[in-house]
Amino acid sequence: MNLLVINSGSSSIKFSIFSADDNSPRSLYEGETLGIGSGDATFRFQRTGEKSSPTKIQVKNPVEAIGKVVEAVTQSGLPPIDAVGYRVVHPGPKLHSHVRITPEVLRDLDEAVSFAPLHDPSAIRIIQEGMSHFPDIPHFACFDTVFHQTMPEVASVYPIPAEYRNRGVHRYGFHGLSCESVVEQMRSTDIPVPHRMVIAHLGSGCSVTALIDGRSIDTTMGLTPTGGVVMGTRPGDLDPGLVLYLLRQQKGSREEALNAVEHLLNHNSGIAELSGLPNDMRSTRKAAAEGNVQAKLAIDVFTRSVRKAVGSFSWLMGGLDALVFTGGIGEHDAQTRADVLAGLEPLGVQIEAGLNLAENRDTKSPLHQISASESETKVLLVPAKEDWMMSIHLQQMLAHG
Repeated sequence: MNLLVINSGSSSIKFSIFSADDNSPRSLYEGETLGIGSGDATFRFQRTGEKSSPTKIQVKNPVEAIGKVVEAVTQSGLPPIDAVGYRVVHPGPKLHSHVRITPEVLRDLDEAVSFAPLHDPSAIRIIQEGMSHFPDIPHFACFDTVFHQTMPEVASVYPIPAEYRNRGVHRYGFHGLSCESVVEQMRSTDIPVPHRMVIAHLGSGCSVTALIDGRSIDTTMGLTPTGGVVMGTRPGDLDPGLVLYLLRQQKGSREEALNAVEHLLNHNSGIAELSGLPNDMRSTRKAAAEGNVQAKLAIDVFTRSVRKAVGSFSWLMGGLDALVFTGGIGEHDAQTRADVLAGLEPLGVQIEAGLNLAENRDTKSPLHQISASESETKVLLVPAKEDWMMSIHLQQMLAHG
């Protein structure tokens, strides 16, 4: 059985074909479309483990982009697709598990758009387009929030009127597929899952999650992926009064004010806005090294927010057995890891500078330890394998009908 997994963002689509004939799905092909709607989009598709150069394409929206994906995965010589899975950021209040997509599920997702207006609308359009291209096979939605349903109520409830809590307003948490993939990679390599663990998923979007025995007990993101630690273009947690202030400063209708502030918080904030540079950590670090004061401030604000989250979760759990870095920045930026860890020695953290450098990484194992042998807290780099995690869930749902 061959599974097509589609992991879409607001301006990108990553996709993979997995063979699900074994106990653990195996990736056969992978690709991505980046820069959708930018006028400078690129497309890449190749056999897993091989490298290919991206080609420039013209795609104005996710519907056009998914057409390119379908064209790639249905070309002659490729295995036929037996099921399709889609990553959906927010399920809303009615969907509580990964699920086969039906008209009722699509209706529930439409109602959930108000919870994630940045991510869910494009995901719904991609699902509808995918179902039109593959009408005779099952389609599934995998949600970023399901992993965090183990959080206790004390961690998920908002102290607001019951009227809104009853509508499903609570802390959902995100990057759940990433966190779950970290735990599953540990289990698949026979490494005991640490009792008290923190996972720092650091990329364009960032979150920090506390886990006990591999189960989420708290996380920095809340009702939406806008809150928590500072991110590439998102501010993380803010004083609610500041949001009210921003709304009052807008001109035009109520709807125009809401749209303006929503765009500000999702696209015109965070590291990029503090630095005045594009949303790219490498160029921000280069500018900081060359004396750009604002770039240095942006990096310091970002790493401080992550360090605060790690420290607070360590206190919450009564100590820390392991800290995992994942995501594009977390896995590949040695300086960010060093900056976050600086000052965490009281938590028993000691890293080995040489191990923290990418060139010294063991490519044979998905887990790479950068902590010193005497460190009381293990510090690990683990790739975020959301697509692989989705393929596992698809395999399980198909097996159970």
